[in-house]
Amino acid sequence: MTDPDELFDLLAAKGAARYGDAEVSQLQHALQCAALAERAGASDALIMAALFHDIGHLLEDDEGAAARGLDLRHEDSGANALASLFGPEAAEPVRLHVAAKRYLCAVNARYFDRLSPASVISLQVQGGAFDVTATEKFAALPHARDAIALRAWDDLAKDPRATPPPLAHFRARAEASLR
Repeated sequence: MTDPDELFDLLAAKGAARYGDAEVSQLQHALQCAALAERAGASDALIMAALFHDIGHLLEDDEGAAARGLDLRHEDSGANALASLFGPEAAEPVRLHVAAKRYLCAVNARYFDRLSPASVISLQVQGGAFDVTATEKFAALPHARDAIALRAWDDLAKDPRATPPPLAHFRARAEASLR
C-alpha cells in the first residue's frame, strides 16, 4: 500500500462482512478497537494498528479460513500493508497481535476461558498457546507490549451496542502517523 486512502477504502468497501462469530461487522470491530486505543491515550501509530489490525483478513479474502483449518497469516499481510505507510510502530503490533493471543493463553489460564468460539478455533490453527521458550522470546520483542495492548482492545471490540466514531474520524490520525 502506498496511500492510507487505499486502507480506508478497503475497510469501507469490504468491512460490512460479519466479524467471525461476533455480532459486529469487520468495520465496527475495527472502529471499536481504534476508539479503545484512542481512549487509552495510545500514539497515533498504535491507533492505526488498532484500526487496521485485521485488514489482512480483507486483503486475503480469508472469511472462514480458520474454520477450514487454514491460517492465511492475516497478521503478516496486514503488517506488510501498514509498514511502508506508518512504520514499525504500527506494523509490528499488527504482526504480533496473533502471537500476543498465544502468549496470553500461556501466561494467563483465565484468558483462554474468555476467548470466543471463533478465537479458540483460530488459536488452534495458529499453533495454540506458546511454550515456555516461545513465551520468553515473545516477551523480549520490542513491540510485544503494544501487541498485548492491541490484543486487549481487539478482544473488547465486539460490542454490538458500541457507538465508536466514524471511519472519517481517524483520517487525521492516519495523516499524523505517516512515515
